[in-house]
Amino acid sequence: MSKTEVSTLVIRPAVIGDTATILRFVRDLAIYENAEHEVQTTEEHVHCTIFSPGATAHALICESEGVPVGMAVYFFNYSTWQGRNGIYLEDLYVDPAARGKGAGKAMLKALARICVEKDCGRFEWSCLDWNTPSLEFYDSLGALPQKEWIRYRMSGQALLDMAA
Repeated sequence: MSKTEVSTLVIRPAVIGDTATILRFVRDLAIYENAEHEVQTTEEHVHCTIFSPGATAHALICESEGVPVGMAVYFFNYSTWQGRNGIYLEDLYVDPAARGKGAGKAMLKALARICVEKDCGRFEWSCLDWNTPSLEFYDSLGALPQKEWIRYRMSGQALLDMAA
């Protein structure tokens, strides 16, 4: 992906030197979502899962005046119904001081372009039901909530028990 510029914003693929910034943004997002206590990742985890050979997660960084103000972490998924890959946006974060200036939309547009370039059939993400500003933002872009689906998660002991 090449750099995308919107006003003074630059959206670019993350590089190894962004590892600490990505971790800081992950923690800042967790604080916003009242889940800071759930963050277990370290710089080593970020490095290994986004930047090592064979990594399946990817990240974009949004810069304003050369300073990172946001990130998008995503991975490719697959739709058996479409027979095509898609992109799942794991985290979208914009620093509070940079919100309302187009950073979130610029990152989503960059991801939409990646979807189109890679012939993906869809672009998906989740949003907490109480996060009204984000819900309204996504609605304004034409994204549709998938209310008929219930997302499940298995982790911790339940995952270990299932694997046994």
